[in-house]
Amino acid sequence: MLLLAALFALMQLATVEGRDTPDSKNYVSYALSLTGADKREAAAATIDHYCAGKAAMAHRAQLVDVVRFHAPDPAPRVLEECREQEWRQVEARLAAGDAAGHTVPFMPERFMRIFEVRPGYPLVLAPFVALLGVTWGVWTAGVLITCAGGVLAYLVLRTLAAPVPLALTGMALYLVLPCGTTAMRPMTEGLMLALTLAALWGCALVLGGTRPRAGLALVAGALFALFTVKHSQALFLGACLAAAGVAVAVRRRWRGIPAGRGPVALCVVGCAGVLGTVLMSRLLDYPSVSDSVQDLLTGHFARPDRERPWAEFFQLQGNFWMEWARRQLWEPFFVAALAAGVLGARRRPAFGVFLAAAACTGILNQAGHPDINIWGDRLITLTWLLPVLGVPLLLEPVLRRAVVPAQGAPAEPVG
Repeated sequence: MLLLAALFALMQLATVEGRDTPDSKNYVSYALSLTGADKREAAAATIDHYCAGKAAMAHRAQLVDVVRFHAPDPAPRVLEECREQEWRQVEARLAAGDAAGHTVPFMPERFMRIFEVRPGYPLVLAPFVALLGVTWGVWTAGVLITCAGGVLAYLVLRTLAAPVPLALTGMALYLVLPCGTTAMRPMTEGLMLALTLAALWGCALVLGGTRPRAGLALVAGALFALFTVKHSQALFLGACLAAAGVAVAVRRRWRGIPAGRGPVALCVVGCAGVLGTVLMSRLLDYPSVSDSVQDLLTGHFARPDRERPWAEFFQLQGNFWMEWARRQLWEPFFVAALAAGVLGARRRPAFGVFLAAAACTGILNQAGHPDINIWGDRLITLTWLLPVLGVPLLLEPVLRRAVVPAQGAPAEPVG
C-alpha cells in the first residue's frame, strides 16, 4: 500500500498547478478564512493560486501548439488578465457590502450560499494551506485524500476476504481510474469518494458478522461526515443504502432463508441518515432543491429565475441522458468497466447489492445537475467505485486457481 501511495504521489508532481475549477476558488477561500485570513487576504491568496494555475495551463498548451510553439510565453499575460478579471468582480461585491460568510464573493451571494453550507472539505484543507501555503497545501491535501480512498478500497476488499494481490489491485484501480484523477482536484469529490468507501467498508463489516457494531458506527459516521461535505450526497447514500438493505432482506426471504440482522440494521441506519439530513438541512436553512434547479437553469443566477423550472429541468434531463448515452456508446470503456464491476459484485451477492447502491449515487448526483459541459464527468465519478471493487472480485477465480491446490477448496468469502 505504501509503495502504491508513494508512486502515485510522485506521479502527481508532474502537475502541481492547473487542476482547479472555478468552484475551487470557493473552497480555497473558505479554507483560508478558517486559518484567520480576512476577506482581502483570502481573496489575494486564492486569486494568485487560481490564476497561476491558468497561466501554467496556458504555458503547457502553447508548448505543443503546432503553430504557436515558438511564440512568446503567454503565461505572464494570462496571469495578469486573470488577476484583473477576478479582482474586478471581487472588489465590486465587497464594495457593495457582500462580505458575509467564509467564502470570498467571487459570485452572487445566492450562489455562494451553496458553498457556505459545505464546511467539510475546507476544514480538511485549512491546516495544509496554513502550513504549506496554498499551492503545496492544496496539492498535499489532494494526494492524502486520494491515497486514503485507495487504502479504503484495499480494506473493503480484504474485509470481503479477497486475497492481498487483488486488494492491491483494487487500490491501484482507484488511483488510476477517474476516481484518482477527480479526487486530486481541489473539490469535494475526493472526500465524497473516500467517505462512500468508508460506508461500504462498514457494510462489509456488518454483512460479514465479525464486527457489526463497528460497521454500523462506521456507516453512520460516514453519512454524518458526508453531510458536512455535501449534504445532497449524504441524502443519496442514505437512501440507496436503505434501499439495498430492503432488497437484500426481501431477496433472502424470497429464497426462504432468514433476512439476518445485518441488512435490516443497515437499512435502519440509511433511513436515519436520510431523516437526519432532511431535518438538519431545514433546521439550518440550507439551499433547497428548487434553489439548485434555478442555479442550473439560470447559469448560476446570472439570469432571472425560471417561471416553470421543473418542466424545463425534466426536459433537460431527457436531452442530457440521450446525449450522455450516445457518447458512452461512442467510447464504451465506462460501460464495459461497469459491466465487469457488476459481474464481480455478483460474487458477493449481499455486499454487491450495497456496492451497486453506492455506485448509483453517482447517477443521482449527475441527474441533479444534468450539465454536459462539466469537464471530466466528475459528478458521476462515484459510479466508478463499482469497477474499482468489482473487477478485483471478478479476477478472484483466476488467482485462486493459480495459487490454491486443486484439492483444497477456498474458504467461503463474506458478504
